[in-house]
Amino acid sequence: MTLWLGPRAMALDATTWGEAKARLVQADGRVVDADNGGISHSEGQGYAMVAAVAMDDRATFDLLWSWTAQHLARADRRLFSWKYDPAANPPVADPNNATDGDIMIAWALSRAAGQWSVPAYAAASAEIRASIHDNLVRRVAGRTVLLPGLDGFSDDNGVTLNLSYLIFPALKDFAKADPAGGWDVLISDGLALLLDARFGRFGLNPDWLRLGVDGSLAATATPPPRFGFDAVRIPLYLVWGGEGRAEMLAPFTQFWSGLNAQGKPLPGWVDLRNGQVADYPGPRGYVMVQLLALGTPAIATTDLPATDSYYSTMLSLLAALAAAEQGRYR
Repeated sequence: MTLWLGPRAMALDATTWGEAKARLVQADGRVVDADNGGISHSEGQGYAMVAAVAMDDRATFDLLWSWTAQHLARADRRLFSWKYDPAANPPVADPNNATDGDIMIAWALSRAAGQWSVPAYAAASAEIRASIHDNLVRRVAGRTVLLPGLDGFSDDNGVTLNLSYLIFPALKDFAKADPAGGWDVLISDGLALLLDARFGRFGLNPDWLRLGVDGSLAATATPPPRFGFDAVRIPLYLVWGGEGRAEMLAPFTQFWSGLNAQGKPLPGWVDLRNGQVADYPGPRGYVMVQLLALGTPAIATTDLPATDSYYSTMLSLLAALAAAEQGRYR
């Protein structure tokens, strides 16, 4: 099996998808994060659902969606609890959602509805989209923003945001499905916020951002002000969503090109206060996003590493799908 990486050459083949499923997806449709005690995340369910549609794998999609709806769906809103821990009692101890997981699930259902002509998928997607918009889209300091979850991200002084939750290809599909839904404003304001929320010597976006009611912007102190685990997805979604123009990608491509020129590996994170980098390299999935953003000519990589984590494997799959769909979104 090879995973081809390049601006229009990367593709997710059946063998790679089969390896990823065998590693991550249980027979009942639960996606397992083995590196975090075997828990599951709403985002992981959504990632796998999107991949299953892309691979025309309806059997796996139905398993994933059935498990998600049965175990993570909230009773009060058409959203999904972010974490399932099989070792806990109850397994869903925290009902709070993760908005990126909700977006991915709604997007996967919408794509599945179109691909397999299933009205029930379309109806479920529409309900989730409406709940996302009604509960999680806010106007703060003249900007339309997306809250990362229902609880814990908003107070009288402002909001805490995760810019990697702006999944631009999904939001563009939402805007197409709901032209009057206000998604276009979230997209345009989200792109403007990415340009404004750049910090440190490299001008990178932080994993977590604080937007004050006075319009102030600051990388959060807790979690640390880093470009890393979360923010690495920002260039992925920019390219995938047809927003990979130079001004949007420049901080990422300049930082990564500089590392390449010095023969240095991509670090696990960068501290936006002082430019310090992690003393360990980022995983394979980070490299796949880097290659996608840099428009690297087609490169055949080896098999997905047996030791690759859940998150790294998912990033590799999503980068492959993003490359295959370049040109789909404008």
